[in-house]
Amino acid sequence: MDIPHLLDGRLKLKHLLLVDALTRQRSVVGAAAAMHVTQPVATRSLHELEAILGVVLYERGPRGITPTIFGEAFTTHARSVIAQLTQAGRHVVELADADRGTVVVGTHLAGSNVLLPRAIAALKTDKPMLTVIVREGTPEVLLVELEAGRVDMVVGRLTAPTDEHAIRRSLYQESVELVTRVDHPLASQSEVTLADLAAYPWILPGVETTLRRELEEFFARNGMRLPESRVEATSYLTVRQLLVETDMIAVLPGLIARGDRRLSPLPMSLDPIGHSVGVTLSAGRRLSPSAEALVDNLQRIAAEMVPSGS
Repeated sequence: MDIPHLLDGRLKLKHLLLVDALTRQRSVVGAAAAMHVTQPVATRSLHELEAILGVVLYERGPRGITPTIFGEAFTTHARSVIAQLTQAGRHVVELADADRGTVVVGTHLAGSNVLLPRAIAALKTDKPMLTVIVREGTPEVLLVELEAGRVDMVVGRLTAPTDEHAIRRSLYQESVELVTRVDHPLASQSEVTLADLAAYPWILPGVETTLRRELEEFFARNGMRLPESRVEATSYLTVRQLLVETDMIAVLPGLIARGDRRLSPLPMSLDPIGHSVGVTLSAGRRLSPSAEALVDNLQRIAAEMVPSGS
């Protein structure tokens, strides 16, 4: 097939934004809502783009749309362009006023309660007029946000090595622990067994997370079924409140439990479950000066932390 002429004026920025939204939402209705346009407008724009490229980007089904191989490929390039334009706007602002700027950082449980707050506090001491925006989400969602330039970096557990899309820098190692409220019936025991845990409800991470898969393997290795009485949650505020108010058991990064007086780690090891906490950056674009300053503070604060995570 002939190479599409993408610089002849027919391709618009709205087409790139639409592809990003369609691949995230997996429906035309959802993408239209995300872009604040009507469904007919979104449908017409998609037809325009498919005509420009000469391929079908999405397969329509009863439950929405699914990207074809062409749709997946074009989404990756569209997000790179969107990210570069977003970065260009921020760069111009920072050149105009070096003391101002915006850093958007995504985070999930690991690193969110000690490392990131300390790094932000240090950054704001040096640059008080700089704005830091923190967005929570699952690692999978945040990687999409990073690819599209909606976040500058992701701080949290590293679950893969550096690749062509993302640069991953390890900052410290952290254990994963069983956690309850301080006055939980098991908290006063000097030793806890798997049989003791079976009598209580659990809070587990979502099925899309690496930690969930590791826990399922842990239960299988020890001949136990996954707890039937369970809540699945990734929001720390939700998890913490459930722990404080009930007899539930959760699996959390060690620093979270040790930094909260109302929570208590149980005396039982989950080895070999543990993880590396670090920062994930886009491999396809440079950081703004403000984002570089935050990364520098993350590295410095991590170096000051005790290697064991305590």
